[in-house]
Amino acid sequence: MEFPFDINQLFPERISILDQTLAVSRKSSARPDLQENIATVLDELGRASAKAQQLTAPITSASKLQSQKHQLYLMKDGAANGGRGAVVGFLKVGYKKLFLLDRQRAHIEAEPLCILDFYIADNRQRHGYGLQLFDHMLQDKNVQPALMAYDRPSPKLLSFLAKHYNLTQSIPQVNNFVVFEGFFFDKSGSRCPPLTDQGMYGYL
Repeated sequence: MEFPFDINQLFPERISILDQTLAVSRKSSARPDLQENIATVLDELGRASAKAQQLTAPITSASKLQSQKHQLYLMKDGAANGGRGAVVGFLKVGYKKLFLLDRQRAHIEAEPLCILDFYIADNRQRHGYGLQLFDHMLQDKNVQPALMAYDRPSPKLLSFLAKHYNLTQSIPQVNNFVVFEGFFFDKSGSRCPPLTDQGMYGYL
């Protein structure tokens, strides 16, 4: 996805992490023009993601990121667009307090790291960028895919999770979130007590 301004000036790293400040560097936080361009990128990405998922409205925008404690991983291709760079896609995550049902239909309160929005530009799909971006987030958060929750995952995301992380057995929930087999088990294979230990979800 190309823009009429220099993407490399906004996002110095191949994968940049944005939060409520919309700043990836001191330079961008100090210059209103760069902040405005970052907001434009996020708004355009949110609209493109909503269109791809056939949503009625975007769930990602600059204003939404500023008002919520979420993080957005943005990937660029620095050599594209005549060296000005282009955006490949993004992945938005955040912790959510959820009431979930395990296999025995017992109610469990948890606050896992959740996948909230995930989009790779149409002309960049099927080149491995989505996997690179997802793996970068997993390493940064030190979390396993099975220990995450997924907010209204699209069929394409479910296929992606099955192909790359062998997540195929979901546990039905009464909300919009999807969790998979292994979510309610600790590393030893024992069933977890009610999930109050936030460390297992990437806090540690």
